[in-house]
Amino acid sequence: MINPRTLTGIALFLVMPSATWAQEAAETNPNVEVLDEIVVSATKTEEKRKDVPNATIVLDRFDIEESPAKTLGELLANEPGIDWRTYGDYGGSVGEIHIRGMAGNATQIRVNGVTVNSPSLGSADVAKIPLNSIERIEVVKGSGSVLYGSGAMAGTINIITKRPEREKTDLKAVAGYGSQSSYRLAGEQGMFAVGDFGYYLTANRYKTRGFRSNSDLSHNDASLNLVLDKGDLLDVSLYGDYIYRDFGRPGVQPPFGTQSYSLNGTEFYNSESASLLNRERENDAHAVLNVKSEPVNWLGLKFRGDYTHMESYDYDRHVSWGMASGTRTWVTNKVLGLEGDVDLRPFSGANLLIGAEYRHYDWENKNTELDPFGADVPGSTTNTEANLHTTGVYMEGQYRPCRYIKGLAGIRHEDHSEFGTEDLPRFGLIINPLQTTALKFNYGKHFLAPTPNDLYWPEGPYTSGNPNLQPEKGWHLDAGIEQELFDNKVFLSLTYFYWDLKDKILWAPDSNWVWKPQNLNKAKAQGCEVGAKIGPFYDLTLALNYTYTDAEEENPYVTRRATYTPENLFRGDLTYWAPFGLIATATLRYVGDRYFYGSDDTLTEPADTLDSYITMDLRLEQRLFEHWLLSLQANNLFNKSYDTYLSSFTNEATGQTRTAAFPGAGRSVFFEIAYEF
Repeated sequence: MINPRTLTGIALFLVMPSATWAQEAAETNPNVEVLDEIVVSATKTEEKRKDVPNATIVLDRFDIEESPAKTLGELLANEPGIDWRTYGDYGGSVGEIHIRGMAGNATQIRVNGVTVNSPSLGSADVAKIPLNSIERIEVVKGSGSVLYGSGAMAGTINIITKRPEREKTDLKAVAGYGSQSSYRLAGEQGMFAVGDFGYYLTANRYKTRGFRSNSDLSHNDASLNLVLDKGDLLDVSLYGDYIYRDFGRPGVQPPFGTQSYSLNGTEFYNSESASLLNRERENDAHAVLNVKSEPVNWLGLKFRGDYTHMESYDYDRHVSWGMASGTRTWVTNKVLGLEGDVDLRPFSGANLLIGAEYRHYDWENKNTELDPFGADVPGSTTNTEANLHTTGVYMEGQYRPCRYIKGLAGIRHEDHSEFGTEDLPRFGLIINPLQTTALKFNYGKHFLAPTPNDLYWPEGPYTSGNPNLQPEKGWHLDAGIEQELFDNKVFLSLTYFYWDLKDKILWAPDSNWVWKPQNLNKAKAQGCEVGAKIGPFYDLTLALNYTYTDAEEENPYVTRRATYTPENLFRGDLTYWAPFGLIATATLRYVGDRYFYGSDDTLTEPADTLDSYITMDLRLEQRLFEHWLLSLQANNLFNKSYDTYLSSFTNEATGQTRTAAFPGAGRSVFFEIAYEF
């Protein structure tokens, strides 16, 4: 634990004057008209925000660097319509983004155009993505299946990484240390090396002991973006990254009074963690080639080729009825993608985008059983391989006949090697009664294809895949207004949304009590998102966001409030630029209560409820002598206890099974020093 007097001394040191920085801060945070921001992800063409029918969130480099967030999930948490969830906040905990009450696999997350969602699981772990490589984030809410295919049901998050800037050399080195014996080393460097050729390189190493036993994490990543920039005529970028993570999986925190339990001389759990042995390793690599050209002002051409290699290793040991067993599992995914777009602008106010996309998936699952002492059981290894492919052809047209109105319509034809074809339409309308007002309407069909895990999981005595699954399908509607006031220093937004979903895929026991994925449930939700950004006024900027979500799930027995979905989310951000060179950012988050029904499909009242909670984060940053940056970051400042998910825990000493929780992180403090050239 860091001494409070030490923190006070550090804080006083951070506020040392630096007049030079005050001027730089004003230059890096200009008063930009939000409705005139350029958004690319919504239509795959460069459009002003007021010309996009979707509700959109845009975060730039300044928003990212000055946030108290340590991960992408924390950065986006409780933005309008966004719920960030983890299975407890231990070091390697998976972080998922849920938009408007949909599941994590309903949000497609892309880095420079390549999808980073796990092909096996469908969802993306945003805890893996390093923040220091990101230049810009665009969150486009609403159905995106017309342009992005499977999984873009709730929305699409497009991450654009840093590129070199002409006549400028970027160089930054960072070192930090904090609570739970956490440390971070990071570096980045970018420049145009020769003529029109440049590069941007980032690297990170992060390690933490974690909050509980077996909650440690070792994370290493590196990325390289090679750029050939010849202006509108030709822009080529080749991006690649590699991420390696090794971490413990502690599971739930056992109920109060649980004692340490050992078998055959091996300790399996203690009072902090339900598992002291379970581990996971991940190796992810992505490569993407983007080529853009605008040979004439009425024609734009784009090509993308990408390759993904994702490998995970899971070591699982557990005790049941006094008997120890376990498994070692390797899952490998290889994905090849190709996409081409033609953007036609035949006359003023009109755009026609025509494109095609092909993706090929190779999936492999290798599983070995473990004996009571953790050794491989001879002859128990199984190996399952499969492949599938999808082809999508799409077209989307936009037309603005005058400054007051714009229409959009599109359709996608998807051909999947397992379940056949699907046609996906989309319609949008934007009305601009004033230059500072945008009324937006967006309505589209969405779908989610079954994952290779769902289709091909090896058949065993208790589990099996299901090759006869159908995709999840439904419609998504949102309508809203965005308004700028007071010389663009106030930005307000209000959005209503509604979506439905049928043939929802859930793992459940069949008539022979074999757990397999089935098209069982339906779901729907409606709600509203309210946002306000005020400032800068007197060196202060305030952002307030509130989301209300009324989500229901319907199974063959009952209709009930959706599991784990909070009705209320709130976030407030306050940033202050001091005249002596200090930036201070405080973030307050509120998450409402969440229902849990366990495995009983007939319950209408929850078996348990996760209570609502509030957390507060703080970041202080000071620039010294032009090139040095000192920062102090505190997360969950008031050390509020909260839980994120529930599961069952069996105490082998007593034979009693009870519900236990995945606990959120307590207070943590982190200090960094950086040199920036």
